[in-house]
Amino acid sequence: MLTKYLLFTPGPVNVAETLRVAISKEDICHREPDFDALLRSIEHKLISLFQIRKQTRYRAVVITGSGTAANEAMLSSVVGKGAILILSNGEFGGRLHKTSLIHNKRTHLIEMPWGTAFDLNQIEEYLSIHKIHVIAMVHHETCSGMLNPLPQIGAIAKAHGALFVVDGVSSVGAEAIDMETSNIAFVSSSSSKAIGSYPGLSFVVGRKKHFKKLKHHAAKTTYLNLATFYAFLKNHSQTPNTPAVPLFFALEQALTDILREGVIKRYARIKARADMLRVGMRRLNLEFLIDDADMCAILTTVRVPPSISVRDLRNRLREKSIIIYEGKGCFAGKVFQVGNIGELSDYDIRYFLAALKEVLLTLQVKAAEPMAAVISMPATVAMLPAPNLFQAKVVS
Repeated sequence: MLTKYLLFTPGPVNVAETLRVAISKEDICHREPDFDALLRSIEHKLISLFQIRKQTRYRAVVITGSGTAANEAMLSSVVGKGAILILSNGEFGGRLHKTSLIHNKRTHLIEMPWGTAFDLNQIEEYLSIHKIHVIAMVHHETCSGMLNPLPQIGAIAKAHGALFVVDGVSSVGAEAIDMETSNIAFVSSSSSKAIGSYPGLSFVVGRKKHFKKLKHHAAKTTYLNLATFYAFLKNHSQTPNTPAVPLFFALEQALTDILREGVIKRYARIKARADMLRVGMRRLNLEFLIDDADMCAILTTVRVPPSISVRDLRNRLREKSIIIYEGKGCFAGKVFQVGNIGELSDYDIRYFLAALKEVLLTLQVKAAEPMAAVISMPATVAMLPAPNLFQAKVVS
């Protein structure tokens, strides 16, 4: 029997029991009215998730593929023969750039070191020199946990007559994204992160007037052409290719659960989890990579204490049925990352903090560090027994 893990990651996540039921629904044909109705329901709920005030001005297409599929659909479809500027301050901004280079000859880049905020004056100056038609940016840069500013970049894009395209793969469902105020033309996301569903679906939400213009651009891909997705949605309430129907059932249920709870309440609950984790880890004398004010609500990037191997830390936590992320790229071996989305309860968070305390002590003793350098552990964080992971949990 496979071990059931607590996924303290930015995705995939532990899903709710309602989704396990939804994904097991009876089979339907994707070219029948049943699927038409399912897709319409998902689209309506996605637009409601974004709390768009003028909902009739927006549409949402759903793609069978991960968040990268949605990003490639945007980057290959919205630029045409114009120029696109990629703003990058991390791994996923770099991925946007690499993807754009494949599809767009006139791809520009402003690149900051990972985990460093953008210089708005630099962007303004660049746009005053170069004619840019599209600006693309990652909202939550998962490699560092940094949340990049949407309203400010959106205002700059509008002032220079450029479309603003946003990778919201790991922020949608946890952070407020005001597409109207931030002048966002298109935003992407995925099913398996803050929305809390299974991996395998992604989507693009955008203004109808911008979707309509896509037909004037020559297609650069077959599967990921946004103009084709929009045409099938508009004319048939369908997807152009065979969709992963069970995943659509699960996504629809996840969105139903979010809207039933209330979008604002959900944001607050996710942020409260992050705060609980951060307070607990600070009590263990752990330091974070970036300031709290720059962090997304779904993820905390933690500096690894001296003498401790991230790989050893991760492996010891896995033995306790806990999964965390290691740092990547320039952060490899220097940080670990703790997510707080999906079906994680307050009890799970307390269990994680207690397990982390025990593992850190064990690894520091093993490394023969002086006791004075051992992390000071508060008496208030008591070691808890391992949870019964096969019982249904009540999410606080």
